[in-house]
Amino acid sequence: MIYVECPDKEDMGTLTTEDVTAAAGGYVLSGGARSFTGVSTDSRRTKDGDLFIALKGERFDGHAFLDDALDKCTGAIVERQPRELRRDRTIIYVKDTLKALQDIARYMRLKRDVPVIAVTGSNGKTTTKELIASILGSDYRVLQNEGNLNNHIGLPLSLTKMSEKDEIVVLEMGASAPGEIKALCEIAQPTCGVITNIGHAHLEGFRDIGTTRSTKLELLDYVDTAVVNADDLFLMEGFTGSGFRGLLIRYGIKNPADIFATDIQLLEKGSVFNLHFDEQQIRVNPQISGMFNVLNILAAASVGRLFNIGLEGIRQAVNSFGGVPMRLEYKALDGITVISDVYNANPASMEAAIAEIVRIRKGRVIAVLGDMLELGNYQEEAHRKIGRLMSEHSVDIFIAFGPLMSVAASEFHGVVHKVKSPEEAGRLLREIWQQGDTVLIKGSRGMHMEKVLADV
Repeated sequence: MIYVECPDKEDMGTLTTEDVTAAAGGYVLSGGARSFTGVSTDSRRTKDGDLFIALKGERFDGHAFLDDALDKCTGAIVERQPRELRRDRTIIYVKDTLKALQDIARYMRLKRDVPVIAVTGSNGKTTTKELIASILGSDYRVLQNEGNLNNHIGLPLSLTKMSEKDEIVVLEMGASAPGEIKALCEIAQPTCGVITNIGHAHLEGFRDIGTTRSTKLELLDYVDTAVVNADDLFLMEGFTGSGFRGLLIRYGIKNPADIFATDIQLLEKGSVFNLHFDEQQIRVNPQISGMFNVLNILAAASVGRLFNIGLEGIRQAVNSFGGVPMRLEYKALDGITVISDVYNANPASMEAAIAEIVRIRKGRVIAVLGDMLELGNYQEEAHRKIGRLMSEHSVDIFIAFGPLMSVAASEFHGVVHKVKSPEEAGRLLREIWQQGDTVLIKGSRGMHMEKVLADV
């Protein structure tokens, strides 16, 4: 069983008013129920039994929706006195509601002596986290953060779902600035860390790739076991100088590793390869494509072996894993192969997706690309490299959306169409594609590239 969605009330841990005040301080303004079966920050999804936390950010203020939330929930945490108090609802006042959420999550995590696996890196975090949960789920009750709720709000919110039945927690940790992995570790207190790779992502906050690496390596100060990608030499260079003294498990394809793959055959969809563990090996046939996903599978299998999952259990989990929505999804549309990889983009993931679409091509290759965001001073050069890469790989048609992809287009030697919206890209794509074409659709989350195929 894999615990992903919010569970039924009888499966959830109980959070009491005393727990909240012990974890987050504050005081009770009004007392209704003294226990809660869930925590919510979204008034639209709040339900009976929930403790609603009125978060306040730059663009939103949960206090504006407090009345709506209180019509459905059992209690609320606020940092501003409500206009009126309701005797049938528990209202708890704190100085900072975000810190309260994080403190409650840490409190709930420390109440349970269970392994917590943290997954970080520049690419592949969500897929690796989902794979780990699938593999461990064959023998354990697993709690994981839903989707990519991997930041200072999503991660603690996921931890508040812990119940007495959960045996292992798997958490994705994202970061866009130094210190953010440390902050998440302070909340989650992980025991095992997985670092997938280091690449050019979120450079607006990191400034350079060296800072990216040092931020991801903040994880090592908290875990006693590290699972790392031996093929990422830049990562390994930083790891070697980290002073880490715990258990090290290396996975890879090219370089010496504890868990590794051989005889890799990349298929039109999926792959087949031998997965090696010490003196043992199994043949696996995953349905997710690309060499980068072979590495993600190796990372997850490494964690599986760490927790004594049998070889057959690993094989079954790997072979049945269907992938993550909006990430390298294959679609067959009237003789046209479309790879929709629209959740996010950075230089490494863009290069990997272009290589994959060229590898499976049968006729023309059409790339529909939106800007890669948050690259700071590296943004122009990164996009120029993508334009040159597509020329080197003989991509036939480039539909460019965004000012940065216009820069990429200046380096591209094939046919270029510049569009002003993903919807326009979709209309143009449907006019020009033909049977036998292979199409890639990709861009950063802020470019909303899923709209390219919205009407298909």
